[in-house]
Amino acid sequence: MPSLFQQIQAGTLWDFHGGIHPPVRKSITSRKPIGLMPLPSRLYVPFRQHIGVSGQILVTQGQYVLKGQALTSADNAMTVPVHSPTSGTILAITEHTSPHPSALPEKVFVIEPDGLEQWRPRQPLNIATADQQMILERIQDSGIAGMGGAGFPTHIKAGMQQPVDYLIVNAVECEPYISADDALMQEAPTTIVKGIDILCKLLNPKAVLIGIEEDKPIAIAALKAACSQREHYFVRPVPVKYPSGGEKQLIQLLTNKEVPAGRRPADIGIVMHNVGTLFAVAQAVLDDHPLISRIVTVTGETLLNPQNVHALLGTPVADLLSFCGFQAEPQQKVIMGGPMMGFTLPDLSVPVVKTTNCILAPSAQELPDAGPELDCIRCGACADACPATLLPQQLLWYSKAKDHDKLKEYHLSDCIECGACAYVCPSEIPLVQYYRIAKAEIREQQRETLKAEQAKARFEARNARLEAEKQARLARNQQLAAERQQNQQQTGAKDAVAEALARIKAKQAESIAETSHDAIVAERELKKQQAREYQAQKALKAATEQIGEVDAAPTPVSEDPRQAAVAAAIARAKAKKAATEQVGEAATAPTPVSEDPRQAAVAAAIARAKAKKAATEQVGEADTAPTPVSEDPRQAAVAAAIARAKAKKAATEHASEQLAQQEHDVPISHSDTAPAPANEDPRQAAVAAAIARAKARKAAVKSEGEEG
Repeated sequence: MPSLFQQIQAGTLWDFHGGIHPPVRKSITSRKPIGLMPLPSRLYVPFRQHIGVSGQILVTQGQYVLKGQALTSADNAMTVPVHSPTSGTILAITEHTSPHPSALPEKVFVIEPDGLEQWRPRQPLNIATADQQMILERIQDSGIAGMGGAGFPTHIKAGMQQPVDYLIVNAVECEPYISADDALMQEAPTTIVKGIDILCKLLNPKAVLIGIEEDKPIAIAALKAACSQREHYFVRPVPVKYPSGGEKQLIQLLTNKEVPAGRRPADIGIVMHNVGTLFAVAQAVLDDHPLISRIVTVTGETLLNPQNVHALLGTPVADLLSFCGFQAEPQQKVIMGGPMMGFTLPDLSVPVVKTTNCILAPSAQELPDAGPELDCIRCGACADACPATLLPQQLLWYSKAKDHDKLKEYHLSDCIECGACAYVCPSEIPLVQYYRIAKAEIREQQRETLKAEQAKARFEARNARLEAEKQARLARNQQLAAERQQNQQQTGAKDAVAEALARIKAKQAESIAETSHDAIVAERELKKQQAREYQAQKALKAATEQIGEVDAAPTPVSEDPRQAAVAAAIARAKAKKAATEQVGEAATAPTPVSEDPRQAAVAAAIARAKAKKAATEQVGEADTAPTPVSEDPRQAAVAAAIARAKAKKAATEHASEQLAQQEHDVPISHSDTAPAPANEDPRQAAVAAAIARAKARKAAVKSEGEEG
């Protein structure tokens, strides 16, 4: 049995499941030359025209740009830049209606052409000397993405590292009305073949298979002529059946290989590119011509001149229709794409992008609206027509029920949205619309699940990091503790002595602090005690001096001894009474705590002087008073001496008791004196002693009088 490659060389073709045969309606445009429309007044160039993310903006509003100048940059693998389709001024960078079924606004560059078509400097590559990396960078920098409808970045598919058995060129263009690729193959087959050569240099496949439908005889002949010098380039016409241009379907037609569910053609050693993409690759590498235009089929019965038009990217659909003589009908609908996989435009200002291959403006009779949706009759026609061998009826039920698990189980992701099931459905059920909505919901759910998983991964990573830091701290602390323990074992005795000395020093410091405080308090109390003793001694001395002066007063010689004694006793009593009153006044007077000792001494001297003066006056009066004749002078003198002795003794004992009481701070009792308070003032003691002496003298005088 011949091998697969031998069968392919022999021209063997296979078939795929399902498929339909709708009216082709291509002849009205495929046999006309490509039209070149004038520059539009405005170009709306979207930031993103491919599967992936948009690049970084390189220009600003109001900036003048040249033809082919990059407007964005490619900063990652899934980004391809966009370029200025012509020279002119950037009027705005704003939002505009997108060429998408949702019609959501997206960011665009609004360019006003100047009509000069001034190119930026270009640097073509020499394919013979350029390495693989340079070619891939040129393809990416030129903004080339798949032009067959998907828009996948071309440089990723062209730079695969996996072994490639077959490079398949998709020239089938199976959808009705569309003939843009047919016109391109008729117009530039040599450039397309040069693009195939560049991809073969990058991928090094075993063979190149060019699949093209049998209803394109002129394009088939042109490609065969262009490939005549290539040994392993095979042009393979395939039967006209929709959707033979689907990626998986064409692979099965040409190689009898099936792409597993959820896998890519590269997994089975096959890479596929559209003829429009290969033409753009050749222009980019050989001429440094970025992707700024493409051929668009503009057709429909409402156009006076339907044709294929070479349009700049960013051209509004309204300008294309106007160029082809558009005559709108009431409730006119305009479709971007073919009748099977296209979508109705909400606004004719939508621009042409890299994946736009057809603008269809049919009349109401040509493409009538679908009737009302009816209930499914379970005829099974949709399953027979499905080229992906799916079960459209079950997918419809699970789509309505939003059962995403079942949709995954029934391989909704393998649906190519060709519309064959809806085309054959007798109940007019828009099956593809239900599938698109379900796919969008699943993508959103997957996106949310991915976000949750990423958040969970970040949380777990954070916890792991914190736990690792905790364990590291514990290990470090344990290591330090072990080191401290080892050091303590080595220097244990020294540490014990040092700790004991430290404790002794601490106790000594505490004792010194306490001793210093107690010493200060004791010194203060001692000074107070000394001051009190000094004041008591001073008062006692003053009272003794006053009594001595009175006792020492002279007695006249001629006086009767008894009368003189009486007079002297009376004088002394009066003097002592006066002195007592003076001392009492001085004692009761408030003494300031802060009184100067010298002022106190002066005051005491003045008081003593006053007392002496009063005593002298009293003695003078006593000398002039009459003295009893019958009194015995000797007895009177003896009695007076006894009285003075008793008074002095009483004063001395009282002062001693007061001093002892102040020193020991306890009450002292005596047989001849009453108990005195511990805090009695010395002056008051002296006064009390003087009063006692005065009373004694008075008693002596009285006894002497009675005896006389």
